[in-house]
Amino acid sequence: MKGLSNQIIQRFFTKKDIGGEISINDLRDREFGGNKLNAEEKKALSNYDTYRINILNSQESEDDFHNAYRQLQVIANLGDWKEFLKEEYSAA
Repeated sequence: MKGLSNQIIQRFFTKKDIGGEISINDLRDREFGGNKLNAEEKKALSNYDTYRINILNSQESEDDFHNAYRQLQVIANLGDWKEFLKEEYSAA
């Protein structure tokens, strides 16, 4: 699959306590629930959204697209939101 490397995926699945961190989707739920997010949380959401679109747009087949979509859903549900504050996810 183009664009979503095993190294990036493993970063989310090698945590000792997977699911114990606040995720991107947890932030979305808080925001939709009327809670204000701080600047870092908003940046992480924006970076994730940009990353997600770039990954999905880079897929060359329908199967690759669906596989990437499912993997991104898992990352958004289980990955630590702070991961998306890293420079590699920041919009250029």
